[in-house]
Amino acid sequence: MNLKGRDFLKLLDFTPEEITYFLDLAADLKDKKKKGILHDELKGKNVALIFEKTSTRTRCAFEVAAKDLGMGSTFLNPTDSQIGKKESIADTVRVLSRFYDGIEYRGFSQDIVQTMADYSDVPVWNGLTDEFHPTQMLADLLTIREHFGRLKGINFVYMGDARFNMGNSYMVACAKMGMNFTAVTNKKYYPAKELIDTCKEIAAQTGATINFTEDAMAGTKGADVICTDIWVSMGEPESAWAERIKDLSPYRVTMDIMNNAGPDSVFMHCLPSFHDLGTSIGREIKEKFGLDEIEVTNEVFESDRSIVFDEAENRMHTIKAVMYATLKG
Repeated sequence: MNLKGRDFLKLLDFTPEEITYFLDLAADLKDKKKKGILHDELKGKNVALIFEKTSTRTRCAFEVAAKDLGMGSTFLNPTDSQIGKKESIADTVRVLSRFYDGIEYRGFSQDIVQTMADYSDVPVWNGLTDEFHPTQMLADLLTIREHFGRLKGINFVYMGDARFNMGNSYMVACAKMGMNFTAVTNKKYYPAKELIDTCKEIAAQTGATINFTEDAMAGTKGADVICTDIWVSMGEPESAWAERIKDLSPYRVTMDIMNNAGPDSVFMHCLPSFHDLGTSIGREIKEKFGLDEIEVTNEVFESDRSIVFDEAENRMHTIKAVMYATLKG
């Protein structure tokens, strides 16, 4: 399968077969990494990494993946460039695509990364926008496949705020790969109807199901994977915490939820997670709202049901596969 020159903006742009190809390639590259087999086949190429939103895993994953493939990388944060300020996105990208062989963007609107792709002469990769997080989806799909040996027919439950990039992306990923997606949350936090309708159309072709419920116990019964995310995303005001805690506390992932799902169910989280008081935000929430844990309990997070660190590691392997496939073919 030849994906050379393709942009990687959202999973909606790829067929199930193409997504499987990314996963197979990531598994092969991961195996080589574990065995110490050099795979610096993109030596001589360079990539630009544009981060308007801060990151730990995404930045490190892209930088290590690029290094392993033999490439150089340049990290740009909002203070390092004039993108969108003194120089338009279109102009910036037309310059960068003459310097670099690929461009990653992590930031706000999906329209920005789409504009970059429209004006770029080289592949553009979405490291996260407000609407979609496709590199995280590949990592999570690889992790689920490693754990269960399959994707098709997996019962995947997402709990919490399903309106933005994670809820949107999980729904798309499940629809594409024939997995059964259920969002368990307050109706205020459902994805946009247009995207739901699109995913249901895809699901009709792949054998997936798309469901929504406000009943945490009914929605998680028989789940293979229980997944959640932080309740207030980057860029949102701190004032959102009070409303989210009120609305979403019934959808915290607890051990009761995991046991309701079944003894073989696993827990996933894209990180960072507020499962204890080890962060400044966690301590602020404790002071203001009296909570030691927010979207998931520490008991679940630290249990043997949790595969969050396998998931985090796979960010690097799947990002490497995206760069390899779109640059080398």
